[in-house]
Amino acid sequence: MRRTNRILIGAGCAALLIVAWIVVVSSKSPVEKQLELMHRAAEMTNDGIYILAVPLLEEAAGYTTVYTPAAEAELKKVYLALIDQSGFRRRYTGLLDKQMNRRGARPDVFAEAAGYYLSISRVPEALSALKAGIVRTGSEELAAMYESSRYAYEMSRTTYDYVAEIYETTVQVQSDGLWGLAKSDGILVIPCEYEKISTYSEDRAVVRKNGEVYAVDIDNNRVAVLREYAADFGNFSEARVTLLIDGRWVRATEDLVAGAVMFEQLGMYSGGHAAAKANGKWGVIDMAANWLIPPEYDAIIQDELGRCYARGAVFARKDGVVRLFTGGRMTEEWYEDARPFSDEGFAAVKRDGKWGFIDIDGNPAVDYLFDDALSFGQHLAAVKLGEFWGYISMRGEVVIEPVFIEAKSFSNGSAPVLTERGWQFITLLEYKRGAGL
Repeated sequence: MRRTNRILIGAGCAALLIVAWIVVVSSKSPVEKQLELMHRAAEMTNDGIYILAVPLLEEAAGYTTVYTPAAEAELKKVYLALIDQSGFRRRYTGLLDKQMNRRGARPDVFAEAAGYYLSISRVPEALSALKAGIVRTGSEELAAMYESSRYAYEMSRTTYDYVAEIYETTVQVQSDGLWGLAKSDGILVIPCEYEKISTYSEDRAVVRKNGEVYAVDIDNNRVAVLREYAADFGNFSEARVTLLIDGRWVRATEDLVAGAVMFEQLGMYSGGHAAAKANGKWGVIDMAANWLIPPEYDAIIQDELGRCYARGAVFARKDGVVRLFTGGRMTEEWYEDARPFSDEGFAAVKRDGKWGFIDIDGNPAVDYLFDDALSFGQHLAAVKLGEFWGYISMRGEVVIEPVFIEAKSFSNGSAPVLTERGWQFITLLEYKRGAGL
């Protein structure tokens, strides 16, 4: 009996001690509890015992005090030490996301996230973090980091004999002498089985096979047939395709119904206008075949696809010089050559044997430094320096090194480039997640 009493008394004392300890511990402030947890975790990390430090630091980071940022910083160090173990990469990036989404997030948090993603070659995530940080903080350091990283790209494995300029989301490609259609990143969607294929627009492209001209959709189904003979056809855009019938060029609808107005030559419609030749001279017509620029010029400058007009601007050649029409007036400056404007950016122009860039009003934008150039598309311009082509930003800085035999303009994050293997496509990694420049 006495022994039982002693046991009960001992148990009671132990219980009292536990209760007293709980009372003492619970009486500590959040700061004291947090510092104690961090101190215990530090003892373990100093000995390299990271795995046991994790729950201590996670608990410490759960408090909201002035020491919480320090606790989170130590926790991220431990996560990084264990990053190759299952689950810790997710814990680390999850904590970064929490910090970036916090009100008043500092620029260094976004820079840390971007640096980490760049270190593991996840460029889209890095750029996403940087863009979010720029918007949230306005940091110039983040903007500089973004600018230096945004032009990373990957090269497609597919090669073609020839590739045209990208139009909208597709591009004409040639393989073994026959033409097909690919997405803007080079993935083939209409097989290379045609003698000729136009640009794709209004859910169709015009093709010629075995001498027959008809239209196909993106699944290569026939959707319209030309009922009369055409010796040739041009590119299709804005519900118009040009046809060469009886030695004259006419416009036809998307159903390949030819119109009556004839021209000696016709370009591709862009911005509701197309270059046209009549009586041996060139001008520009609108959708109703009215002359925007009368046919009194030796040439209207067109790109590879036949486009001449964008944002109200056109280049015309007369008496050996090129002049810019913009906003309904001709500017005073003259050029040796030019490339048409795109829907954004500067146009490439040539003077004294070198290429530079002007804005839509004809003002100089980038110095005459290049051996050849194309106008800007998606804030990038293909330029030739010496024997090879690369790309510059709108600041005039080389951002993709000149290593290509030939290069074409960017669209939808991709651009065709000629390498020793053939025509391939480079795609900016930022576009892998559907983001824009």
